[in-house]
Amino acid sequence: MRRRRGDYGVDGDFAVVPARWQAVIAAAIITALTASAVREAVSSAPVGAVATGLLALGSALFVGSYLYTTLAGKFQVWAGIFGDLGLRGDERALDLGCGRGAVLLMAAELLPRGRSVGIDLWHADQTGNSPEATRRNAECEGVADRVEVKTGDITRLPFADNTFDLVFSNLVIHNIPVAAGRMAAIDEAVRVLRPGGRLVIADLLATHRYRARLLELGLTEVRRRNLGWRMWWGGPFFPTRLVTATKPI
Repeated sequence: MRRRRGDYGVDGDFAVVPARWQAVIAAAIITALTASAVREAVSSAPVGAVATGLLALGSALFVGSYLYTTLAGKFQVWAGIFGDLGLRGDERALDLGCGRGAVLLMAAELLPRGRSVGIDLWHADQTGNSPEATRRNAECEGVADRVEVKTGDITRLPFADNTFDLVFSNLVIHNIPVAAGRMAAIDEAVRVLRPGGRLVIADLLATHRYRARLLELGLTEVRRRNLGWRMWWGGPFFPTRLVTATKPI
């Protein structure tokens, strides 16, 4: 995988607390725990020192894992996912909730004769999330000529049936607040997928329900798996899982 040239920000929920303040709060907590552990050690309270030190270490590892995933791990994992698909290069692909284009533009690089379309509502789930930021990243990556960015709701896609050869999504569908909305997004993804097309969804929660819905809709080769430590969001208790399926011809 080549080095990314765009600016893809940090993944997270920044609607209430901005990313900068979240970083300050995390640093303050780790610093306070470390200082407390040192004080406990100096005052000859080894049990308290060890307990507080472990909390500080755990917090630092959580933050480190999260930052690794958002800044590097997700790119490595998606490079492998796309590599396994064996794309021809002329497909039309759709990214559900493309954000600043981290995954959208990786797909576009593999489609020199195709088209990579991204759709988003541009909520604050990435730092600096906007269609303009995505277009700038497309220019930086040299794929602007084959990328299209739209504003829209993934539960009501503005595309005709059977439009795309590949539909994918990274950590988006779980953000829809109600189960019916999440299932609507799955239904819409299947609707716009061409017969023989493939669906690839990476997400944090309810992926077993996505799999069940795809089976109900008659898709084949429906699989679900853990994407491993490169997409842990703070540790093994917050993994990312991948659901893949093929629309019957």
